[in-house]
Amino acid sequence: DRPGRVGKRNTLATTQFLRPVEVHALVRTAAEVSQQDAVIFLVAAFCGLRLGELLDLRWGAINFDGSSIHVESSYVRNVKGTPKSGAGRTVPMAPEVARALAEHSTVGAVKSDADLVFVGRNGGHVDGNALRLRYYAALDRAELKRIRIHDLRHTFGTVCAAKGIPQTTIKEWMGHTDLSTTEIYTAFYPQDADAAKISEAFAEESTAQLAQTDLDTSPSVV
Repeated sequence: DRPGRVGKRNTLATTQFLRPVEVHALVRTAAEVSQQDAVIFLVAAFCGLRLGELLDLRWGAINFDGSSIHVESSYVRNVKGTPKSGAGRTVPMAPEVARALAEHSTVGAVKSDADLVFVGRNGGHVDGNALRLRYYAALDRAELKRIRIHDLRHTFGTVCAAKGIPQTTIKEWMGHTDLSTTEIYTAFYPQDADAAKISEAFAEESTAQLAQTDLDTSPSVV
């Protein structure tokens, strides 16, 4: 029978994310100019937050004891709202992120839960457009390929997939409304175990195994 048309599945190109070693290089380079920018890029890559979610992140959303960040709001085009999915979510906070945020919290005045984690001029939100320019400048100084700041979120997804974290878990952490969105990271799941299974399935039987099979199947002599 003639097969029907198969829907195209989008996959993520290797030019759309950084590898872990490159993330660390970006963060180190950004810190030479702005420590706050370095922390923003670290959180983006290690936690998968969208730019708008980073800009409106509040100290009350940081759970140092529970090693997690609760994403509950966003700031896009100078308007505060909910995350893109329309619902909040909780993402794990790696020790590197916790240390960076704890150090960042000591800068300036004592913070309240309602205060912004990342502060722009006059105590307001960080200017997203200016942040992008500083981000590209940091990439250039670190001699890294130019990817969008949003691609730090893709970096989070690919690293999680490469470590074999289930798609459903990545979906929840990234706040995707549909699993098909998460499937763009499928190509980065570890394949070594599957390759070994295929090799085993096609492995040639040994002479001893073949001989034993012949004995088992030969007619009995009475």
